[in-house]
Amino acid sequence: MAMAAITNPQLSFNLFNCSVTGREASISRQTASRIRYRFSSSRWLSLNSSSATNRRYSFDSFKSRCSIVNTDVHLNHVAVEDEDISTVDIGCCTTPIVQLKSDVLEAESLSMLTGDTYVDSLLTTLPVLTEEEQKTLAATPAHPEGLYAFYASCLAGNLVEQLWNFAWPSAIALLHPSLLPVAVMGFLTKLVIIIGGPLVGKLMDHSPRVPSYIFLNVVQASAQLLSAAMIIHAHTVSPASTSSILLRPWFAVLVLAGAIERLSGVALGVAMERDWVVLLAGINRPIALAQANAVLNRIDLLCEIAGTSLFGILLSKYDPVTCLKLAASLMVWSLPIMISLTWLTNKLSTGVLDRAKCCQASRRTSDEGPLPDAQNFVNTGLEAIKHGWREYVQQPVLPASLAYVLLYFNVVLTPGSLMTAFLTQRGLNPSVIGGFSGLCAFMGVAATFLSASLVRRFGILKAGAVGLTFQASLLTIAVAVYQSGTLSQRSPLLLFLCLIVLSRLGHMSYDIVGAQILQTGIPSSKANLIGTTEISVASLAESLMLGVVILANDVSHFGFLAMLSVLSVVGAAWMFCRWLLNPTEEQRSLFSFDPQL
Repeated sequence: MAMAAITNPQLSFNLFNCSVTGREASISRQTASRIRYRFSSSRWLSLNSSSATNRRYSFDSFKSRCSIVNTDVHLNHVAVEDEDISTVDIGCCTTPIVQLKSDVLEAESLSMLTGDTYVDSLLTTLPVLTEEEQKTLAATPAHPEGLYAFYASCLAGNLVEQLWNFAWPSAIALLHPSLLPVAVMGFLTKLVIIIGGPLVGKLMDHSPRVPSYIFLNVVQASAQLLSAAMIIHAHTVSPASTSSILLRPWFAVLVLAGAIERLSGVALGVAMERDWVVLLAGINRPIALAQANAVLNRIDLLCEIAGTSLFGILLSKYDPVTCLKLAASLMVWSLPIMISLTWLTNKLSTGVLDRAKCCQASRRTSDEGPLPDAQNFVNTGLEAIKHGWREYVQQPVLPASLAYVLLYFNVVLTPGSLMTAFLTQRGLNPSVIGGFSGLCAFMGVAATFLSASLVRRFGILKAGAVGLTFQASLLTIAVAVYQSGTLSQRSPLLLFLCLIVLSRLGHMSYDIVGAQILQTGIPSSKANLIGTTEISVASLAESLMLGVVILANDVSHFGFLAMLSVLSVVGAAWMFCRWLLNPTEEQRSLFSFDPQL
């Protein structure tokens, strides 16, 4: 049998490199390429050799739109046995043209179209897209119908979650004029997230997507209903002191249910933002993925506006027990809607969520054996935490990440459970409190548009510094207004709240810009590990501040807590600006595209 072998080829053809040895033919994807070509759907590539004296050849099977752009061809050695081989000039080089036996190709057609070679062979029938068509494809989601159903599912789930995040601290604050119950619940919840987050994430990695997602929704809704029942029970019994509230059985159940609810919510958020949206939008369609991320961010913020405003209006018109019953009814009605939309998402996306996870599960079962037991999960989680900490402190953009973590010490001058409890205990109208939280969320929506303008004008790094400085300045003024002692009057109190609302514009701007800084500076191979570790560090920072709140839980100590919060924001701004004013060579290399650096 005639044989032709080409050794050490370095071809820059577009996903195309052919070598023939004996009766085997393979098409390799490993060679880079810059040849753009279009094949007819009914014709295969045929390279015909002629006599050695005729040195002129053409690619007869190519259409007229075939073009060769910046082609680099390097052939070191050609070995020939009983076969005619000629060469054709391409640019400044010569490319061998080998006569392929048709009987060999026909006899081995099935073996050629197996594995990766089958996928590569499809390239002969794919058209070449223009630059405009490529941009259109990048902006088109891979599964648009499934993505829209996914948006609807997120809308239903986030609305209930944001409403409950505002409802429970408001209802607890009405039980006793102290920040201690809310602070204890927040502190213990953060500890559960720090410890249980990696374990739940690993469990989800080894479970089918759709069933695990639905299971977490059921767990979260059940925890919310149990929490609502406990708070309703607390409002129906006689009032008690703060210390006795912490020792009541219903409060222990409330803390446990609240921790499970938050852990489920964090796991659902990670699944939506890091996994589902990538599969539905398309990992190789960057514009569509960016647009999907923006839509999810706005859905979350708009649900925060609607949920807080709705419960605030209800609380201003009805008693807390009635409001909690209405919230529980909404939870019950929304759960089947979310489950139905989840199944619809998978169906409209042609089961892409099931297929990807099943492939991973089967591959893991064959390669790694059975799933690890509970003890192995714990050991693996501890090892992941240790490894994550080591990688976290070695990242090249550590100051930017630490500035982000320092912002989590601000648990008072921000819309959340403590601020809601503080304003409730000061006798502020619940509709005003709901409007305050809604306006803070609206600032987050505005920041999604403002951050792009800041980056264009100042560059990515200086845009982050502008956001942090803006937030620190406004919060400093807000604390000065509070320390003046005039918050008993309506106008200074509204000024205090307005300054906090405006400061959210700087906070969310840095949140968006800082995420891009971390994406740029952290290697893609370590992005998930460092990202989850950063969430754990931020939760640890928040839990430490909540521990201080537990010690100074009286409302009269709010000014001291506000001072600690503003110092953390000022420290974050100082750390980031200092890093920006003293750039290292690695920093200049990472952000060489930044015109302001």
